[in-house]
This record gives sequence, C-alpha cells and structure tokens, in this order.
Amino acid sequence: AVGPRRRCRICARTSTPSRVFCTAMAEETEEMRREMERMETKEGGTAAGRVDGCEAVRTEVAAQAEDEEKEKKKMMKKAAKEAKKLAAIAKKKAKEEELKSNVGKDNAKKQAAKEAAERKKAEKEAEAKEIQRLIEIAKATPKGVKKSMSEKMEKGYHPQLVEAAWYDWWEGCGYFQAEPASDKPKFVMVIPPPNVTGTLHLGHALTDSIQDALARWKRMSGYEVLWLPGTDHAGIATQTVVEKKLAREQQISRHDIGRENFLKEVYKYVDDYGGRICRQMRRLGCSLDWSRERFTMDKQLSTAVGEAFVRLHSEGLIYRENRLVNWDCTLKTAISDIEVDYIDIPGRTMLKVPGYSEPVEFGCLTSFAYQIEDGNGEIVVATTRIETMLGDTAVAVHPEDERYAQLHGKFVIHPFSGRRLPIITDAILVDMSFGTGAVKITPAHDPNDFATGKRHGLEFINVFTDEGVINEHGGMFEGQKRFETRLTVVEALKEKGLYRGMQDNPMRLGLCSRSKDVIEPMLKPQWWVNCTDMAAEACKAVRDGDLKIIPREFEATWFRWLENIRDWCISRQLWWGHRIPAYYVILDGEESKAGKPGTTAELVDHWVSGRTQEEAEAKAKELFPGRSFRLEQDEDVLDTWFSSGLFPFSTLGWPTATKDMDAFYPNTLLETGHDILFFWVARMVMMGMKLTGKIPFSTVYLHSMVRDAHGRKMSKSLGNVIDPVQVIEGITLDELHATLHTGNLDPKEIARATEGQKADFPNGIPECGTDALRMTLLAYTSQARDVNLDINRVVAYRHWCNKLWNAIRFAMINLGDNFEPPSLLDFSQAPMECRWILSRLNAATMQVSKALSDYAFSDATTALYNFWQYELCDVFIELMKPTLAREDSEESSLQKRLTRETLWCCLENGLRLLHPFMPYVTEELWQRLPKSDATSRLDSLVIAPFPQENTSLQDEVAEEEMRILDAVVRVARSIRSNYGLTKQRPSLYLLSRAERVGEIVSRNSTVITTLSSSSEVVVVDDASKIPSGCAVEIVNESSSVYLLLTGVINPAEECAKMEKKINAIQEQVSALQGKFAAPGYEAKVPEWLQKENQEKLQRLVAEQESAKIALAEIQKLV
Repeated sequence: AVGPRRRCRICARTSTPSRVFCTAMAEETEEMRREMERMETKEGGTAAGRVDGCEAVRTEVAAQAEDEEKEKKKMMKKAAKEAKKLAAIAKKKAKEEELKSNVGKDNAKKQAAKEAAERKKAEKEAEAKEIQRLIEIAKATPKGVKKSMSEKMEKGYHPQLVEAAWYDWWEGCGYFQAEPASDKPKFVMVIPPPNVTGTLHLGHALTDSIQDALARWKRMSGYEVLWLPGTDHAGIATQTVVEKKLAREQQISRHDIGRENFLKEVYKYVDDYGGRICRQMRRLGCSLDWSRERFTMDKQLSTAVGEAFVRLHSEGLIYRENRLVNWDCTLKTAISDIEVDYIDIPGRTMLKVPGYSEPVEFGCLTSFAYQIEDGNGEIVVATTRIETMLGDTAVAVHPEDERYAQLHGKFVIHPFSGRRLPIITDAILVDMSFGTGAVKITPAHDPNDFATGKRHGLEFINVFTDEGVINEHGGMFEGQKRFETRLTVVEALKEKGLYRGMQDNPMRLGLCSRSKDVIEPMLKPQWWVNCTDMAAEACKAVRDGDLKIIPREFEATWFRWLENIRDWCISRQLWWGHRIPAYYVILDGEESKAGKPGTTAELVDHWVSGRTQEEAEAKAKELFPGRSFRLEQDEDVLDTWFSSGLFPFSTLGWPTATKDMDAFYPNTLLETGHDILFFWVARMVMMGMKLTGKIPFSTVYLHSMVRDAHGRKMSKSLGNVIDPVQVIEGITLDELHATLHTGNLDPKEIARATEGQKADFPNGIPECGTDALRMTLLAYTSQARDVNLDINRVVAYRHWCNKLWNAIRFAMINLGDNFEPPSLLDFSQAPMECRWILSRLNAATMQVSKALSDYAFSDATTALYNFWQYELCDVFIELMKPTLAREDSEESSLQKRLTRETLWCCLENGLRLLHPFMPYVTEELWQRLPKSDATSRLDSLVIAPFPQENTSLQDEVAEEEMRILDAVVRVARSIRSNYGLTKQRPSLYLLSRAERVGEIVSRNSTVITTLSSSSEVVVVDDASKIPSGCAVEIVNESSSVYLLLTGVINPAEECAKMEKKINAIQEQVSALQGKFAAPGYEAKVPEWLQKENQEKLQRLVAEQESAKIALAEIQKLV
C-alpha cells in the first residue's frame, strides 16, 4: 500500500488483485483513476488489460474499506461495551465503597446509640438502686422516730420514698389520739366498720379519703378530733369463709366439730387475717385513733349488744313469732328485707342458681286444675312457683265473682296428698281480672298467702328443708331439690290430666345480695324488732332539723323507707356472732308439749331474756311461779347490723357512763355510702335515740358509689375490680390476671374478666402512690354523683405530685441557704405579681375552707389544683425568674427579697391547705422548707394550723391588673398555637384604645414577654403603627394583639405541615365512621365503647376544625 497521491506499484505490474491495499482517502483513489487514464492515453491498448486489473483492485479496495469500517465499528462497539463494563465495575466498586463507608457510619451510630442506651439504662438502674437504698433507710426508721431529712432532695418524686416512715411517726407521737378532757370543740366520727377479715376496696378507699380529709382539716383547725376505728365480725361472710376452709383443708363441717371448736377456728382465722384491712387503712394515711380500736365481738361491745336486746325485749319491742322470713337455702339462714336484691324478669328466662348444674327457668305462669271434691268440675289456678303447690292449703276466689259463686264453701282435692282444700272467698287477695280469677293459697311459702292464711285460719304447711329440698310433706317428691321438683310436678300433673299450660309472665325475682341464691319465703319462728315508733322518731328528727342529711335529696328516700318500714328480723341461723341472750323455758313434764325451740312447734310465749343466765332464770320464775323448769339458750345469733347499729355509742363504753361517752357522744358526723343508708344509718338513728335518748350524730353525709371508667359497677367477672394497693404500688397485667384465679370465678368468667383487664389496663397499672389515689377520689366526689374512676386520672395526679416536688426544689435552690422566713408579712412594696399571688392564696384559702364546710370535695380539690398549677407554678414561679436574674441594686435587692418571701409564704401555706388531701407528700415537702419563728415550734404538718382568711392579703388592684395581662397572654398564646410557634419569640404589638389598659401593659411588659414567649411588647393606639406581616386576634372591644411573623415562620412549609395534619386526622375520622357504619355495630359493640368512640370522633372533628382555621390563618401570609 502507498500513501496518498502516490502511484500503486502493484497495479502497474500485474492485474492480479492484491490482498493488500492501502487505506487511502477518497482523493487518493481519484488520483489513481487519473493516473490510469494518462497511462491509457499514452500506451493505448497496452493498458486495457491493466484497466481490468485496476478495476478489480478498486473493487477490492471498496470491499476492504467496507470491511475495515465494519471492523472499526465492531472494535468501537466492543471498546464502548468494554468501557461500559469497566464503568459499571467502577460504579459498583464505588457503590460498595460508599456502602461500606455508610455501613461503618451506621454501625458507628448504632454503636453510639447502643452505648448511650446502655449508659442511660445503667444510670436508671443506679438511680433505682439509690432510691431503693433510701427507701430501705427510711423504712428502717424506728417507730416513733422522726424521718431523717439529711439526705439531699431527689430530682423527682418517688411515692415509696416519700411515704416511708411518716405514718409510724405520726402514730407514735400520738397526733391522732383524742383527749376527752380537752376544752377544744369536739369533732367525732366512727368509721363504718369493715369486715374484719376483708380487704380494702375502692369503696373503702373513697370513704377513708373523705373522712381523713375532714379529720385532718378539723384537727388543723383547732378541734379535738376523735376518728374511731373498728371492724365488724361479718357473721355470714366470715362463717362461710371458715366453713369452706374447713371443708377444703380437712373435709369436715362445723357440725362435725361442734359449736365451741368451730368458734375457735373462726377466732384463729380472725387472728390470722383480721389485721390486714387495718394495715391497709394505715397505708392510706388514715389518722384514726388506734388506741380506741374496736371489734364488734369485743367483750365490751358484746355486753352492749346483750344490754340492748334485753332492754328492747323487756319493753316488748323485740318479740318472738312464727312468720315468713327471707330464707337463703345456700347460707341456710334468714336474711333481712334489705339484704334482698330484686331483678326484673321480662318473661321466660333461664338463670344460673347456686347448687344447680343446669340453668333454671323463671318468668313462667303454670296453670293446673284442682278437681272439685264432689266430682262436679274443676277449678283452674296458676302460679310462677309450681313446686309450692305441694304446700297448698286452700283455693281463694273473689266473693263477687259469679263464675265461682256455686263453689263457695266447697272443697277441692289435692292431687298428690289427697288433702281437702277449702274454697274460700277473699276480696283483699284475689283480682277477678287476673288469670282465671282463682288463686292457690300456700300460707307457709308466700307473704300474701301468709296474710290470707292468718285471716282465714288456714293450715300452714312447710314443704322445704333448710337446704331447699322437699321434706316429708312432699309425699312422692320428698328428697328432690326445689327447682328439680318444678319439672317433676309438671310431669306428674300431665300424667293426671291436670296440666293446663304455661305462658310468659313478667315478674320480680328476689336474690340474696351475698350468695345470689333465689330467696325462698319460709315459715320460721324468729326474733323481730317492732320498728314503727322508732322509725317515726327518726323521721321527726330529720323534719325538725335535728338530723341533717347531705345531699338533701336523700331525705325523701329516708322518709319513704321509714314511713313504710316493716318489722326487722334479727335472728340468724349461724354460730359466729352474738348469741341471742334469750332462753327457752321447758317446764318439767311438758317436754313434748313445749316443742323444739327453733321449729314451728315451739311455744313462742316460753321465751325469756337475760344479761346472764341467772337473770333469765329469775324472769322464768316470775313467768312460771312455783314450776320447775330448765332453760335452753337460743342457738341463733343476732343480725350483724344489730351490733353495728350500736356502734356510735357502744364503742365509747355504753351502757357504762364513761369519760369517752360523756365527751364524745353524740358524734358529730356520720359519713358513709348511700347504699347502706337503711342497712346501717337508719338503724343507728333508731337504736341510738331509743337506747340513749339522743340522736347519735347531727349530720349524715352520703357519698356516691365508685364505678369504673365506663360507669359500670365494679364486678370481679368484668375484671374491673381494683385493689387500692395495686394502684398505690403498681401492678403488671400478668399479675392482674393472676388475681382472677384467687377467687371463685368459673373459667368463662375468668376469660371474660381477663379480656376486660386487657382492654382497661393494657400495660398494667403504674405505681401512683397514696396521695395521687386520694386526690383523685376526692376530686371525683361531688354530691349525688357516682364516681367513674379512670386510672389514667390517678396517673395524672401522680405526675402532679412531681410538679409539687419540683416547685419545692426550685424554692430550695432560689431561696438560698441563708433565707429566713419573715415573722411579719408586709408586702406593700412588693412587685405586682407578688401581691397578686398572695391575693390568690387568700382566695384559695377561703374557697377550700368553704368547700370542706359544705362537703364539696370536688370544689376543694379544684381550688387547690388551680392555685398550685395555674397560678403558683405556671405564672408566679415563671415571673420570679426575671426578677431574681436582675443585677443587684438597692431596688432590685428589695424586690428579690420580697419575691423570695412571697414564694415561701405561698408554698408553706399551700402545703398546709393541701395536707388534708395529700398527707404524705405535703409532710415531706413541708419538713424541707425553712421554718419561721411560728412554724419552727411545730414538729409536724399534722398539727400545724390550717390557713385562715387574711384580708390584708386581698388585693383587688393587683388581681384586676393580672386579669388584663392574662387576657393579652391568652390571646398571644392562641396565635402561637394557631401558627405552630414553639421556640420562636416574635414581637408583640398591643393595639389598645383604652389608655389604662395600655398603661398597665406597658408597666408590666415583662409579665407579657415572660408568659407569652415574646421578644418585646409594644403598645400602640393606631393600627398604622403596626408593621405588616402580623397575625392578629381580638382581646376585647378595645384591644387587639398582633404578633409579627415576618421572618419568624416559613408560611409555605407551615401550610404543608398543617395540610398533612388535617389529612391524618381525616383518616382517623373516616376509620371511625367506617366502624359506625359496619353491620351490627350497635348490637355487637358494648355501649360504653360506643360512647368512647363517639367522644373520640367529636374530639377529632374539633381538632380538625382548629387545624383548618390555623391553615387559613397561615395561608394569609403566603
């Protein structure tokens, strides 16, 4: 090959195409063409052969050029591919390096975070160990020795540390003991005695919190306070527990070991478990006079019970009679009317009954026929208790009912016993329009039939044993359980062709409030109290104003019950309790005639009573002069409420004339739940007035029932029963579940309760402490309203205790070691905020005192919370900081001193105001405060004077100025909230057409800047003086607040944030609305949960509306 513009030697020598050709450019080829033409012209035909060769060469050249181009493209493509591959490899390598670098950075971050978490965990563990060490030190304080305050104040509030040791010291110092010889005015309460073997529940906690708040307030107010503790022997409850214990552990019954040995077992059980509830009351901080603790089975109280029975029996108010009683076949004892709970049965309903494996049907009216004795027809009757027909002794019709006129005086034949039952007429009992107009009469098993039997002299046939089993009077049905007989009697009637059908019948069913067994009316000889005259006296006491009932709405209930009172059955077929001091007189030679005491065959006029057996024998001799006899004491015991009815005076020594009886009776107040107004309160009033001649107390305050957060009654089967100690100490969810297995719930109820606990306490219950629980219960307590206790509110008060703690810590830091509280209060030269907070302290003092006087505990806690939270901590302490930060000068030094003295005065008095409600944390904090000359003489807050109204602290000018400033601050905060301002401090402009308002704001601009987080406050009287870019809200008709937002926020970013928030809320709203629209929502979802969902929806909608308003405001700045 040759270079460009050169001749191809190959082509000139041969025509054979060469395999080698130059890669010349186009002009080279053109040069060759011209050279060939010259040769052809010069040499003629000689060149013709060569032309063919050159043509081949050209073809070869073109082919090779094309091949070379393809090769070139191929090589370029290969090179590009190779380069791309190399680039990919390099990129991958770079990415790997970057990833490796990032992994290293992430690992470093994770490692740093892990180390930080471990450090934080270690710090927490170290802090917890230190707190536990301090708790152990505090708990190790000997009883009666004051808790050491030498340890530095912890950073936060710890309930166990705060509560440790104080109660033992209070009790050891005798602060709770009352002195009968004291010349102070008296304030006396007795505690509603809880069951001796019981445990504290929230009802007790509410009672104790209310009573202790009153006792501490009165003690601090200069009264000689006696709050007398005691426990009730709880006859039925305690005996039942011990009987079950014997059966479970020794497989024996009380009858196997006899009365004496059984009572030993009961006392042993009481000794083992009896102090538990009293220890829990101490845990709650109850300032009870434990030196006067009583137990209803104590010797002295037992003497009082015997005295009361004998006196009332001697006067004829207690009498013996065969009457129908409310019999509990499970407990095997009679119970009083007010121990019966009634439920409404709408129609045929299956209910679970104790002692039966299958549910029992109620709410049915069964009809059957009695054949007329002479064989001429039948008479159809109906009953809801078909099993009682075995004890029928008559059939009644209305005397004016023409349908049965021809049957008057005739008889029907009982289909199973063959007894002749008279057909009687009775206009009082029979309703001609109801059913067939004929009524079966069972005098021994129905109250209305009992009265009818008395009127007509009918036979009384009891067909049940005490266990509810058919007895010998039941013939072929003997030995069957009463509700089993309900089925077999119907089958037997069908066989005899006497069954006439069954239909729904709405009814009320009586259940024992303790065992939940269906009450069986039974004919029993019992002791009764004639309450008519005593009830009338109790009504008169309220009408005359001698006895005050709060809330007053319960007066109507009081009158309604007492004016319709029935005689009180006080016999209980138990062994545990006060054995009735009555003796059955069995005359010699008349043993068979006398009948066995306790059966319907006994002679009710053969009973005498006596404080001792000797006294009873003397009375028997008077009753049966010249006759020989022997006495048998009644086996039964008295109703527990009989001894509890004497509690206000038996605990003070009655019937003996004691110093305590003289000093502390009548009591001042009886505080309890409205649910035992008749069980206990009415009986105390009746028996107190009758036996002592005095109303036992001048005021009755009735608090409400404690329910759960959803308003449901506390029930173990719902899993919402809360032990106050669980709230005080905290408990995990698993531990809560474990408590369900300690009772008598069946597996289905346990499963239901477990789900309830998961829903209400998903994370268990955190440790809240005693003070938070007490404050919550008292804050909920408003007259005549039930307490729906939400644990989250207790937790909130636990955090509030921390707020109080921090307030005292701030004071200890800022008061300084050399601070001396003022002996005389003179704040005339103090800054406006000092005069204002002192005026608010005086207002809070008046509000709390009035609320406690009115038993308005919710109002008292609200006043205290508002003062501490919203006025002292949120306002005054914040306003202190700029004052204390000023450089020292003569004027600033005075202002600082007065500010510190104001802080001390508010904290010291505020703790005294709060002490009746939160005794532990207030004592702990008060002990740490510097003491003035007056307070240094006081060892404890328990005996410190309760703050009184001080008119010299009242400052209307300062309060009005602060109201003006607060209005400006509130509007400024509203604007900040609308625009999402947090740390920014914009300028604040106040446009005011009221000169005085402008002057007050200008003079107190530091108040505004501090509380509204503004950089400055500018007061103007013309809107033109306000720069553009401001957000504005109206304060009132004469003032508006402007916040300068230019340069403070990015409107576009804030709009995006707010739109995102609105969309997020809308998703929640849509989800809830979807739930509401789901099929069966109202039927399947519990009512309380539906209510919660509705409230949640309302909150979301309100929040969304606020966000939309804020968005609209921000958009104005875009």
